[in-house]
Amino acid sequence: MSDLVVWASGTGGTYAVTTDGGDTWRSGVVPGADSLEFRDVEAVSERIAYLLAAGPGDRSRIYKTEDAGRSWSLQFTGRDTSAFYDCFAFWDERRGFTMSDAVAGRFPVVRTSDGRTWSDIGERLPPAQAGEGAFAASGTCTAAVGDRHGWIATGAAPRARVLATGDGGDTWQAHAVPVVQGSGTSGGITIEFRDTLNGLLGGGDIAAPDSPAANVARSRDGGRTWLLATPTPFPGAIYGLAYVPGPESLMAVATGPRGAAWTADEAASWVLLEGVGDYWAVAFASPRAGWLVGTEGRILKIAFRGTEARRREAPIGDYIGRSLARR
Repeated sequence: MSDLVVWASGTGGTYAVTTDGGDTWRSGVVPGADSLEFRDVEAVSERIAYLLAAGPGDRSRIYKTEDAGRSWSLQFTGRDTSAFYDCFAFWDERRGFTMSDAVAGRFPVVRTSDGRTWSDIGERLPPAQAGEGAFAASGTCTAAVGDRHGWIATGAAPRARVLATGDGGDTWQAHAVPVVQGSGTSGGITIEFRDTLNGLLGGGDIAAPDSPAANVARSRDGGRTWLLATPTPFPGAIYGLAYVPGPESLMAVATGPRGAAWTADEAASWVLLEGVGDYWAVAFASPRAGWLVGTEGRILKIAFRGTEARRREAPIGDYIGRSLARR
């Protein structure tokens, strides 16, 4: 949310929040959700946040807190045993949409316009390919910019695509992307736009973590057309990527099981973040405050000074890792 307010989520029904830039953290488990995997968290403020649990059937759920996590309300539960909700994105504190893998040729995407109730808008999206879906590794298969533009990155099908809306989800169009694709483990995984026109898509094959791949694409027309960009210096798939905010900033960070890297020129070239591995998601509030989250409950803070990146482990990292291991 800001340099000071950060939310994170994880397995075992866990969430964590800091309001002082990571100096101290408070973590907890949502009541009744200790067996769920929270693959995405979308924050509104230090008090208001949404959590998305990913899983088949009723293991896909959306919770909301309005008191900094002291209590949570269950807003949505998946009803179709074949659905699997992967990630969500919000235009503002009340308007957002959630992506699910395809069921019987359609995407059972749900949308909220009041921050309380969710309705199916699957009929508004293009028909799905056999097996088409998204990857829930980082909770960033969706993106939203402004008050109407949104995108979904898909894969696990013959063709990887980006589904795009420019009217708040009322209508959607499908566009081809050139990253590695064509199998049930490959395609688009993470997508981010810095404005309504310019965006990056990361992907690859999650079953080939040690193989170099065409894992980055760039769009300059709102997601209608995509061109391959320079692949990351680490092999395998990109699980998460994020722009570093700033006036006309072309800086971004990409991360995955086999490493992390940053670019100053929107994926024309990359610099490896040495010693950073197995972080699955990344987000930035400013050049001074970026966060990577990874396996075993690790949280890493990263700050840019000019064209250099500095990093430090967040104090909460070891604590969350131990607490999850005990559960």
